[in-house]
Amino acid sequence: MTPRAFKSAQFEGREVRVTGLNKGLQKIEVALKWDPSPLGEPPHDLDIVAGTYRAADPYGAPAYLVHFDSRSPDGTINLNRDSRTGQGLGIDESMTLELDRLSSEYTRVVVGITIQQGSGRKTFGDVPNTSVRILNGYTELLASDFTGVSEATSATVAVFTRDEAGEWGIQSAIRGFDVDPEGFGQVLGKDYS
Repeated sequence: MTPRAFKSAQFEGREVRVTGLNKGLQKIEVALKWDPSPLGEPPHDLDIVAGTYRAADPYGAPAYLVHFDSRSPDGTINLNRDSRTGQGLGIDESMTLELDRLSSEYTRVVVGITIQQGSGRKTFGDVPNTSVRILNGYTELLASDFTGVSEATSATVAVFTRDEAGEWGIQSAIRGFDVDPEGFGQVLGKDYS
């Protein structure tokens, strides 16, 4: 099946570069929340995914993916909290990216959200109160409720890139895909400009 892409114009192209006294983006938190499914229905299970790309091939296959049951080989990207139901208070899933510790061979990190499809096809429009926030310390860099990609089953949310001076920046990249979690890893970092 060829993945179908949906573009969200609402957030596309917003870029943030933090420089000067702030020393660029260093330790990033990606926070995801959603409401659990109604009693008696299969649970909603959403996952944060991060793909890391080498400078030599920034749009090719990821050097590695971080998602549930995994972490980066060097410990710089970790899933801190993994919910399979959306039950609980506040944040359901959380991932930390320590960009300042990431090897200089990596110049691009793409973060996305995917919905597990084990109990039948679910889209962002089917999962109530879904939202993602990306923070650098206490500064909110990006927030989305996935309204623009409600028909998608997976979506990229942000692209982090390292410039020639070694500073990291973030670009909002809300783009939805009609693809399952396994297929999402294959399309996550492609160039869709």
